[in-house]
Amino acid sequence: MTSPLSRRDLLRLAGAAAAVPVLSSCAGAPPARTAAPGTFTVYWNAGHDYQAYRKVIAEFEQANKVKVNLQKYQWPDLRTRLLADFASGTVPDLVEEPGGWVQEFALSGNARSLQDYVDRDGAAMGFPGDWRPVTVERNSYQGKIYGVQLHLTCNTLLYNKAMLRNAGLEPPTTWEEFLAAARKLTKDGVYGVALNQDYTYVWPWLTQAGVTPYDPKTGGIMEPVADAVEALQFQADLIHKHKVAPVPVSSTDYSGPQKLFSAKRAAMIFTGPWDLDPIAKTSPDIELGIAPPLRHKQQATQAAGVSMFVPAKAPRPDLSWDFIKRITDLKVEQAATKETGMLMPRVSWADLPEVQSNQAIKVFADALPYAQDSSQQVRLTGRLGKWEDQLKVMYQQILIQNEPAADALATFTKAAEGFLK
Repeated sequence: MTSPLSRRDLLRLAGAAAAVPVLSSCAGAPPARTAAPGTFTVYWNAGHDYQAYRKVIAEFEQANKVKVNLQKYQWPDLRTRLLADFASGTVPDLVEEPGGWVQEFALSGNARSLQDYVDRDGAAMGFPGDWRPVTVERNSYQGKIYGVQLHLTCNTLLYNKAMLRNAGLEPPTTWEEFLAAARKLTKDGVYGVALNQDYTYVWPWLTQAGVTPYDPKTGGIMEPVADAVEALQFQADLIHKHKVAPVPVSSTDYSGPQKLFSAKRAAMIFTGPWDLDPIAKTSPDIELGIAPPLRHKQQATQAAGVSMFVPAKAPRPDLSWDFIKRITDLKVEQAATKETGMLMPRVSWADLPEVQSNQAIKVFADALPYAQDSSQQVRLTGRLGKWEDQLKVMYQQILIQNEPAADALATFTKAAEGFLK
């Protein structure tokens, strides 16, 4: 959900030629991998070029007498470029990643342990104590820190307040209430809900059902199986049985539900803060409501967001660590949230006035303690890519093709057992 959490299945689709590098403080220089003397190279997501971060860059440049070469990419292109760099041995000084790469590259030896810096500076900067535990766990490998979370986001329920009010409904809090509301809201060409075709949107439902994706100790996959089947079938039934949601369109675009919501053709969607701005821009007349994550066996949602890591062969790790410390300072988080509405990983961030006074941000912030990382145990096997390929197939079989959830899950489990051994 990177976006969000970040869309890992897209990461294999594009080549580096499509990248759009932008150079900070060295305009006109070629985007070469080899850093010029006095140049500090950062690979960054194109959507995260905030003014708050530009200020940090200027201060970093002045303090360290370097020029920052900020190369901006979409995630698929960044990954393609980075893998090529790892193969060549010439790497950037620092990398922003969409969630999940830190442990992958720690496992492959391409990420540098930051534990020595954490041991020295962690207490002063509030790390890891002031970071949500899920963000520390997902950036650790074999007991050592390899990355530091920059943003932390999650997925929850957005709804059209006027539609619910006119139907005499309160925002749902459980699956049962949600289904009842969706049924009542489906009329006159409007669906009660629009579901996303992106397979990563399966995780809030599975976490709410209490499903453990993978247990490395027992080898168990998607257990308890009955609860996993229930969660998967519940989503399919919204579409094919109850007819309260349209059949998702299979594509690489995950903005379909937001567009239906903005067009007032869907009363509810499940999404993250990344859709707040598109909704505000395309349909400012919608009275937007945001509800906490739904509850079934437990209240939960999916953790998403980006981290930073230092490649193992980065030439100046001291400078890289200094950059990380500066850009994760609480005052910088405060400025970035004020500028963009982005959610942050520090526990103390949630108490800032910019968070508490903004109802939309506050609801998401209150949901962060319920956010779980559902792919960590699979990432640590080094088989995440195969897992996600199979998960995508299963999700679309169930939601789009209406294959019984029990059958699709059994096929998925058999495949996963093969490559997770």
